[in-house]
Amino acid sequence: MADKAGSALPHIDDRRKKPPTTGGAGRAGRILALDGLRLFAALSVVAYHYVAFGAGWRTDAKELFPRAFPVAAYGWLGVQLFFLISGFVICMSCWGKPVRDFFTSRVVRLFPAYWFGVVATTLVIALVPGPEKPRPWWDVLTNLTMLQEALGVQHVDGVYWTLFAELRFYLLFAVMCWWGLTYRRVLIFCGAWMAASALCAGVGDGPLRMLVMPDNSWYFIAGIAFYLMYRFRPNILLTGLVLTCFCASLPFAHETWRNTRTYLGHTVPYWPVVVVIGACFAVMALLATGKLSWITWRWLPVAGALTYPLYLLHQNIGRETIRAMRDFLPPHILVPLVVVGMLAVSWAVHRWVEKPVGRWLRDHLVRAFAQVKGR
Repeated sequence: MADKAGSALPHIDDRRKKPPTTGGAGRAGRILALDGLRLFAALSVVAYHYVAFGAGWRTDAKELFPRAFPVAAYGWLGVQLFFLISGFVICMSCWGKPVRDFFTSRVVRLFPAYWFGVVATTLVIALVPGPEKPRPWWDVLTNLTMLQEALGVQHVDGVYWTLFAELRFYLLFAVMCWWGLTYRRVLIFCGAWMAASALCAGVGDGPLRMLVMPDNSWYFIAGIAFYLMYRFRPNILLTGLVLTCFCASLPFAHETWRNTRTYLGHTVPYWPVVVVIGACFAVMALLATGKLSWITWRWLPVAGALTYPLYLLHQNIGRETIRAMRDFLPPHILVPLVVVGMLAVSWAVHRWVEKPVGRWLRDHLVRAFAQVKGR
């Protein structure tokens, strides 16, 4: 019965269909446009924290940046773009690989820069004079696990909440890796997660809601659907899934928008939130259908490599830097300098932390899994 049902779906034979490749300047199969999108999303969040959120400034951010503020006030939506990209990339990177390879790739990708970020942020807050106080050392140790939110411990840096969302997505998708990724199974996974998200939307905080995360699941699911489009070509089923995710994400985005007055001290219109989220979905649709394959700029892989360290380091360290330098430089000069400085630090972290520590972790994890397999 399953074989007959599957035969009704076009382009689902994994043995014959291979994903297209784009980006001739990168590695085989690398989609260079994704690196650019990652950097754009990260810089959007940076702009939100430095320009709209008003981190470190004495004066109201809207007065300091009257033209940039109305745009930067929506920079928090870079996180939603990150989640869309993550759904796409995780599905792409896991296809045809066992769970141990998925686990190894995620540990190697996430933890070296994250450990550095936790320690560096704690030291900067402790050493730079200011009202901000570092977390107790035992909370810092808990943060090193990336499980602090589940354990009721405050984040060393506020941006870390998104990493816990990513971890929960990886946990759910690891089940799919164990089962084996096929078009049909991934589609079932998306449908089941959508149903669970809708059912849990009205449920109070608890383990079930934490796992299903109905606030952000729609972006991960849509990202997966976009990868299915990329690998197997678009069809009305995948298009409907994406459109449903877009519409279902809006009530939760509206709730976040309502909270921006608390963070920004000003109310901004809601309609741009819908437009920006729609634009994020649209650009992912262009990528999934090969319309961005012309993007082959050689600097994009470097940009993609800087994105994760930049995201981890920019908020608290950037705020302390702005606070220390705000009396010496005008805001419109200080902000670009801090951004350039954070990009330089991010490159150094990628070069001298992520790469060597990642290699060490990968080698030892591969050996550990080989021992498990041998027994």
